[in-house]
Amino acid sequence: MASRQLYEVIEGGAKGSIPGRVFDAVIGIAIVIGTLVGILATEESFDDWKRVFLITEAVLLLLFAAEYGLRVWVCPLHPKGLYRDGLRGRLRYCLTPMALIDLVAIVPGLLTLFADPSTELLLVLRCIRLLKLLRFFSAFDTLIVVVRNERKPLLASSVLMMILLVIISAIAFLIEREAQPEAFGSVPRAMWWGIVTLATVGYGDVVPQTVVGRIMGSFAVLLGMGMFALPAGILATGFAEEMKRRNFVVSWTLVAKVPFFDSLPAMRIAEIVTVLEPRSADRGEMIIEAGDAADGMYFLIEGDVEVRLPDGRKVPLAAGQFFGEIALLSQRKRAATVTAKSFCQLLKLRTDHFHRLMEEHQDLATRMNQIAAERGLQQPN
Repeated sequence: MASRQLYEVIEGGAKGSIPGRVFDAVIGIAIVIGTLVGILATEESFDDWKRVFLITEAVLLLLFAAEYGLRVWVCPLHPKGLYRDGLRGRLRYCLTPMALIDLVAIVPGLLTLFADPSTELLLVLRCIRLLKLLRFFSAFDTLIVVVRNERKPLLASSVLMMILLVIISAIAFLIEREAQPEAFGSVPRAMWWGIVTLATVGYGDVVPQTVVGRIMGSFAVLLGMGMFALPAGILATGFAEEMKRRNFVVSWTLVAKVPFFDSLPAMRIAEIVTVLEPRSADRGEMIIEAGDAADGMYFLIEGDVEVRLPDGRKVPLAAGQFFGEIALLSQRKRAATVTAKSFCQLLKLRTDHFHRLMEEHQDLATRMNQIAAERGLQQPN
């Protein structure tokens, strides 16, 4: 049975452990190299490199085949349990889009053993390998969600563009068919000009010759600018809303994990989320330095930090704790230095938001003062 650690390495990737990030880096570099080999193989000046290309394809074949096998092996450990039922689950995974792309990535290496490395089919298959990179960028998943959410307005704008194309092409046919029968002798022929004009590409191979035709073409260009801006605006707005929604959900989840806020209802946490700023810190990074002005306090969501007090003592803090509040309460400069001992996820509450939060939520202010008193104002951080 596949282990959870192996699953995290293979599917966790850049968001997981160091081995997972190394695994993703190796696969990403291999994808780029494989595509580059396919491109260079089409250039005659690289004919002397065919043996090198052949060896490279053999190595990539082994690498991608091993990757595909490992992904199929660990797929039953998917967090949502989509492929949990043994062989049937693995077969179901093999039919997913990304698994099919992984399978196609192996084909060029197999065909290279029996065909010329510069054939057109191999070039296409090698270029398809680039689709494997979609797995490493979560923004693509977001874009798919946006397209699915905005499918109705996108469909409406597409239908409107098609209607406009047909109308413009039909008018161009009526106006220009006698002056240019080869280019505007039928509506399908005029559609080439219509597409180029509405897209504001303006190749110039087909242009109206009559005065009326040129006036109509000018209006078509202006309409095209507006029509192509419509779906772009829909996607841009949808993408921004989706990112805002995801960031809110992530921040809400992080805030709910902080014991200091565990007694608050969901509505109150939602209010606090709007003023907290997410931040991360790498191992060894100095988060707070003694002598700095107090610009906010921090809630530690993940990782460990070390607080070095003025007397030389070192106090470790773990996930769920917070620091930096005493300097805000005492309105003095930082007296302690805080350093990340591992990768940390934090939420920062700026000074102005801190004081406003304390004013609006007396229960939080009371708890904060109690904790600050226990830590001791004589050693502010």
